[in-house]
Amino acid sequence: MSTPRDYYDVLGVDRTADEAALKSAYRKLAMQYHPDRNPDCADSEAKFKEVNEAYAVLSDAQKRAAYDRFGHAGVNGMGGGGAGAGGQGFHDFEDLVRSAFGSNFDDLFGDLFGRAAAGGGRGRSGPGRGADLRYDIEIDLGAAFAGKQVEINVPSANPCDACDGSGAEPGSSVETCPSCDGVGIVRTSQGFFTMQRTCPTCGGQGRYVSEPCRKCDGQGRVRATRKLSVKIPAGVEDGTRIRLAGEGEAGVRGGPRGDLYLFVTVQGHEIFERDGPDLYCRAPVPMTTAALGGEIEIPTIDGEKVKVKVQEGSQTGKRMRLRGKGMSRLRSPQRGDMYVEIFVETPTRLNPRQRELLQELAAEQGEDCHPEHKNFFERAKRFWDGLAEGPAGDDARR
Repeated sequence: MSTPRDYYDVLGVDRTADEAALKSAYRKLAMQYHPDRNPDCADSEAKFKEVNEAYAVLSDAQKRAAYDRFGHAGVNGMGGGGAGAGGQGFHDFEDLVRSAFGSNFDDLFGDLFGRAAAGGGRGRSGPGRGADLRYDIEIDLGAAFAGKQVEINVPSANPCDACDGSGAEPGSSVETCPSCDGVGIVRTSQGFFTMQRTCPTCGGQGRYVSEPCRKCDGQGRVRATRKLSVKIPAGVEDGTRIRLAGEGEAGVRGGPRGDLYLFVTVQGHEIFERDGPDLYCRAPVPMTTAALGGEIEIPTIDGEKVKVKVQEGSQTGKRMRLRGKGMSRLRSPQRGDMYVEIFVETPTRLNPRQRELLQELAAEQGEDCHPEHKNFFERAKRFWDGLAEGPAGDDARR
């Protein structure tokens, strides 16, 4: 018979490890070697038993003290043979695992190995919860700013009105499942493990319908379309998900409803572009207004008209900020900002007199009136001169 490995080595911790370190190491290894997660690995069960044995000893102050002093001989007969051995049955093993995983036990082991196994024999008796639903809804930017009450039609499973959701034909009753005695699970022992699975007779509900409802075939629910009134909050963005608790599909035989998730799509706008809580608006400005200065009138998302001052000599691309004129912020009284970017519009379809006036203006203008134009062509001239000089000119400059 081989000598058992050192328990500290099994858990991969120092001999001075505290309770938290032991628990952390055990949780990691128990998840790694659990046989249900390694169905094709013949060694996983042995490693899992070894990890449980080590933790069973080192997590107990009295057993750990005996082990530190006398080794494996010090814990023989004290339940140090691991879960399922040395006097520890399945429920002792479950208590051990729960002590290590705490409140996460049901979440971790329930999701991985089935809720019945995580329940430690308590099962999941009772009707199952209905499925969650998704509903896509499209709104315009104005509705996203102000919020909106909308009516939607949601096709889903709803409680059967003939049997009031019980699944039993009117006049008959719902009985305790004879296969699992209402627990919802059946258990079988296989050596080291006590295996639990959902009761095949009642589907884990713990209740049995001897005479199913003819309208819903004993399911307690039927397909139908429900009309719901939904409040879209102000400030929602494209892709926002809204959860409506208890508005999903009804569960089987009176089970609670799932949830309904609304996925919101916000349409584009012909004037505004959105970036989070801020809005951007590109506004044309007549050439004369940009040159002489003046005012332009700009719409806002809430329907107001705002006059924006254009500085004399403004160029295309100049941006002006209007504080608090942007989108509503979700769950906040504050609003974003609005940015107005101007572009100078060159006049077209001139009549003879207008053309004459522009020609007079062009004749009167000097280079000082167009500084950017002057700087650009000075740079262009230096570029052309460099090309004309070629490599020899480059050598001379060096």
